[in-house]
Amino acid sequence: MKTEFVDVNATQKTLRVEIPSDVVDAEIDRVAYTFSRRARIPGFRPGKVPAGLVKQRFREQILHEVAHDLIPRAVQDALRERGVEPVDTPDIRDVQVEEGRPLTFTAAFETLPALDPGDLGTLSLRRPPAGVTDESVDQALEQLRQRSARYEAIEGRPAEMDDTVVVDLDRRVGGGGAPAPDHRENVSVELGAAANPPGFDAQVIGLAVGASKTFPIRYPDDHAIKDLAGREVTYTVKVTGLKRRMVPALDDEFAKDLGDFETLDALRARVREDLQREADASADRELRADLLKQLAGRLGFDVPAALVDREVERRTEEFARRLLEQGIDPRRAQIDWEAFRGGQREAARETVGGTLLLDEIAKREALMVAEAEVEAEIGRYAEATGRTPAATRAALEKEGGISQLRLGLQREKAVDFALARATIVRE
Repeated sequence: MKTEFVDVNATQKTLRVEIPSDVVDAEIDRVAYTFSRRARIPGFRPGKVPAGLVKQRFREQILHEVAHDLIPRAVQDALRERGVEPVDTPDIRDVQVEEGRPLTFTAAFETLPALDPGDLGTLSLRRPPAGVTDESVDQALEQLRQRSARYEAIEGRPAEMDDTVVVDLDRRVGGGGAPAPDHRENVSVELGAAANPPGFDAQVIGLAVGASKTFPIRYPDDHAIKDLAGREVTYTVKVTGLKRRMVPALDDEFAKDLGDFETLDALRARVREDLQREADASADRELRADLLKQLAGRLGFDVPAALVDREVERRTEEFARRLLEQGIDPRRAQIDWEAFRGGQREAARETVGGTLLLDEIAKREALMVAEAEVEAEIGRYAEATGRTPAATRAALEKEGGISQLRLGLQREKAVDFALARATIVRE
């Protein structure tokens, strides 16, 4: 077998291969014999069809199968002989296969040149501040107050601003091509909310439970909902209920209602601890991102496109998963997925480039992951998902996830190794 390697650039390679005609002909004969045993041709008994007729009748199928059998083995042998490992499946092109002639083809693939992380002691990394201010604690407490709000029914007075009215509502849009009339029941409308139709609140304020009213509203020409822009809409509302949102006072009783807190000061202390933990985690993520970015800058070559594509798809799938967790169908969300992928490419290059050098650091420093560390990580996964460690391990093994988990732990060791030698500037 003749082979010729061509270096297109540091990562892109081309392999030209010529498989001798005697090898090709022997494979054609083997495949043709297999075809003859199952061929059904009028005038011949099964297994008795002449080889020449089989080759003529099934020429394209036979040649396709010959190429399918010979090419992968030839590529594998050529790469093994050169000690080359592609990062993705080679792209096979220009296949020429005929009986009595050599089989020729070209394989294009990407590979990684030698990696050198350089002197880790020359890395200068930035860790952003991770302090928690009194203002941020107050904001978090206010958010807790707002989430703890309750609605109380209002009796004995008409609707006022900031009340929530419960109405049965009819809406009729005027003009040609207008949407069909719309009827809804038990609709809750918070008076004063920005999303309310223009002028709606003023028409409803003063109505008591049981009252009805019909009124027109003219939508502005630049209204965000195009079907309503510039149109007059007639509303008929019947008030069926009134309620008001009551936010609890920020005191010791509020703290006790939230959990195992005797005083507001105890709740405040827990909130500060949680915020500090989040701030530290965020600062660590930015520090790690800075490390990956600087390591990627030391590659000295363009990251193979196949690896970047793989990372972009991983990020896309992760984003879609987060949407599903929020109850949003990614297929129905108004997202330009091609633009999203394009916006992820630069960050994906940095991540892949940095990760390649983390793996090289782990290899050079013989950073190993103990089985006890794998078990501990499985235990954390199990606790987070509410499953047993045994069930979590079984699921990971089924999906081939144990090796990925081990690789992730090894990369974390490489991160720690690099950070221990870098200069970290704490802002």
